[in-house]
This record gives sequence, C-alpha cells and structure tokens, in this order.
Amino acid sequence: MRELQIVDAAELATAYAAAEYVVMLDGDTLPLRVGQPASDLEAYSPAPRYAFITAWNPASEPRSDTANEAADALLVAQLDAAGAVRHPAWAQDPAGDWREPGWLLAGLDEDELHRLALEFGQAGVLAWRGGEPVRLRMMMPRPPFASMAPHTDWAGNAQTCGIAGSVA
Repeated sequence: MRELQIVDAAELATAYAAAEYVVMLDGDTLPLRVGQPASDLEAYSPAPRYAFITAWNPASEPRSDTANEAADALLVAQLDAAGAVRHPAWAQDPAGDWREPGWLLAGLDEDELHRLALEFGQAGVLAWRGGEPVRLRMMMPRPPFASMAPHTDWAGNAQTCGIAGSVA
C-alpha cells in the first residue's frame, strides 16, 4: 500500500468534484458529473454499483507517461483477475488543461475498490449505486476546515486510509 502525502485535501476534493469524467461505451462518450445521476451510462451497462478509478499520478503528483502506463497495466491486470467489467474512461479539468485516463467499473465490490484505490495511491475515486447520483469518495479523513459537500464522502481515518503525515 502506498502512503499518500496530501498538502491541501479540501482543495483537491473541490477540484475532483468539479472535474469532468467521460466513459467510452460502444464508441459513444458518456459524461459523468459528481452529484448528478448517470442514467445514460446505467442504461448501457446495468449494474448494482459503479466506480471510476485511475492508476495515474498517485497522490495527485505528476509522474512520467512511462510510470503511469506501467501502473495502469498493473491495475488492469488486477481488474481482469477480479473479473471486473471495465470500460475506458478519463477525467479532465473543465478548461481541458489536464486529462487523466482511467476505468469505469460496473459491479465491483466496494471493498475491492477501496483496496485498489489505496494500493495505487489514489486520493479519490468515484463510487455510486445504480439509480443514485455519482459520488466522490476521498480516500482520507475530512479535514476539519473542509466544507461538507453534498456528494463527497471522506473515508475513515489515517490508519485505515493508508495516509501518512498531516492533511493541511
């Protein structure tokens, strides 16, 4: 498990919640937005739960394409071994200055998603149940000064989230 060193977790959660997420299904691009239902996606690929995860840029620290592609290959191998239904996806900032490939997962167990997010050093993932709005799950405790965003969840505490150091 990687240890996450996050400088400003609240700012990072705000950026992740504002990001645009896109899934490729049968040649179509389907948008996902935190706080909004994913009705089109769910009609294409019915499942009890959904998630978006990436292996790129652990702890939101930029890495080389080579390092990111190697991490993605390891993630794909684990997803395939788990029999996960996956579709290519990506996250990007609304201005289009940043784009990060990842995977939309249909039906993956929540404990497995949590394990993978920690193993691949991800500060946040998307996770939601079918028919409900898309939720952002930050893989760290909520900082005391962070506002309570309606569709953002903060995972456990530093020991269960594999986070070292202070969140400031």
